[in-house]
Amino acid sequence: MLKHLTIRNYALIKHLELEPSGHLNVITGETGAGKSIMLGAIGLLMGNRADTKVLWDEEDKCIIEGTFNIKDYKLKGVFKAEDLDYDDQTVIRREISPGGKSRAFINDTPVTLEVMRRIGSSLMDIHSQHETLQLGNQFFQLQLIDAYAENQPLQDEYHEAWSAFLKARREFETLNGQAETLRQEADYTRFQLDELVKANLEDGEQEKLESELKIMEHAEEIKNRFNGVLDLMSNAEFAVRNSLAEIRGQLQAISSYSAAYGSLYQRVESLRLELEDVAAEIEKEESRIEFDPERSQWIKERISTLYQLQKKHRVNDTRELLAIQETLQHKATLTTNLDQELAQARELFTTAEKQVKKLAAQLSETRKKAFEPLKKQLIKLLKELGIPDATLSVETQITEPTASGIDKIDILFSANKGISARPLAQVASGGEFSRLMFCIKYVMAEKSAMPTLVLDEIDNGISGEIAIKLGTMMKGMSKTHQLITISHLPQIAAKGDTHYFVFKDNSAKKTVSNIRLLNADERVEEIAKMIGGAKPSRVALENAQELLAQ
Repeated sequence: MLKHLTIRNYALIKHLELEPSGHLNVITGETGAGKSIMLGAIGLLMGNRADTKVLWDEEDKCIIEGTFNIKDYKLKGVFKAEDLDYDDQTVIRREISPGGKSRAFINDTPVTLEVMRRIGSSLMDIHSQHETLQLGNQFFQLQLIDAYAENQPLQDEYHEAWSAFLKARREFETLNGQAETLRQEADYTRFQLDELVKANLEDGEQEKLESELKIMEHAEEIKNRFNGVLDLMSNAEFAVRNSLAEIRGQLQAISSYSAAYGSLYQRVESLRLELEDVAAEIEKEESRIEFDPERSQWIKERISTLYQLQKKHRVNDTRELLAIQETLQHKATLTTNLDQELAQARELFTTAEKQVKKLAAQLSETRKKAFEPLKKQLIKLLKELGIPDATLSVETQITEPTASGIDKIDILFSANKGISARPLAQVASGGEFSRLMFCIKYVMAEKSAMPTLVLDEIDNGISGEIAIKLGTMMKGMSKTHQLITISHLPQIAAKGDTHYFVFKDNSAKKTVSNIRLLNADERVEEIAKMIGGAKPSRVALENAQELLAQ
């Protein structure tokens, strides 16, 4: 439900605030006062396109903002899919800058117009005499039938089965499509796999072998260098070890005289111990150096094998070869178990298909049972709204399962005696069609939570008792759904829980369209004007009071 609407700098509207009732809100006013302008602004919240021509002040930006209570609309999944923060109190805002740039926000998160359209259409439904496309849409007609049949639990079960069916079909078709290729490539796959398995690859092996070969190829130089270092450290006339021992002794003799001397002694002692450790490590490494011609040759051959495999498979290291080996192993296993895997995938697909067809048949049966009572209720409502010769029928056709079931339906309608009913998509828009659409929404409102319904002068062409009946139906709908209706009929204006009056203010240099909530006395005056003109008579005022009393 719409809790608060702000329109700023749009067309003739400088600034407008509206806090509609959660029930029936009536908007009246003179022709051209700005009622339809409000609809244009609301349309922007539903993702309609706009340009800078809509700016009242061309130097300022236009802002349209609506706060909605969406607790009952089950939209958490939609918000999650669009990566939007969900809140029961959701704010939708549209901004149009003087430069023509349009921005859309949902709960202060920027969104595309497509996202705004998707969510906005779930929150508001603008119904006018020119609304024909939606009613002619078969998906909408199925929604109507399902709403009337109260099929939501069965629909949820069917949609879950449909998703499982699509997944099973996709997996079977993918595997089946791969099967022939896998069989054709089986021998080559096995040959490549055997070659890699036989190579007995190890991750990081190449780097270790290349390092070992480098040491082996420079064994003599490395030994000479190590021995040279050991001589300098321990064996030469002025060996580092001896000099460091002498330094240690000199500092030890004076270390007790000062903490600073003691610290210097400790540091030299640390150097001596580290030098001893380094010398031991060098001796250990030097003893390991040995040139082994057989080992050297084996390493060269092994590295050459690894290079050849890498070149063959167009990779750069052993790790990538192991990844290819794993892939080949998977393909070989799949090929070996191909018939079994295909049989399992086919069985899952067949089971899922049977479940879809079973639930689709149940869904179709509930829909068929709803056709006749729905038709009777709609015809009854249409007669009450002044279309006594209305006829309705439903043409059905069974199709292959789709996301909505196995039913293809067409609702056929005629408003006049002797005129054959035709599909709704082919029926010309007009007063009768508009009333049919209202009756359909009236029926749907009895079955499910609907968006805020905005009715744009759908009362054109009716009067008297029919107008009273239309207003009564609106009043009935508004007990559980929010309605905003723009009307020129006093019978409907009197039914409103709130009554807003739109008027032009020409007191300044530039015309401004304003709106105000009427109090009880102002409502009597306005409805009397709708009955008797700008200067209503006493009788008109009495008639207005009587309408309000009803």
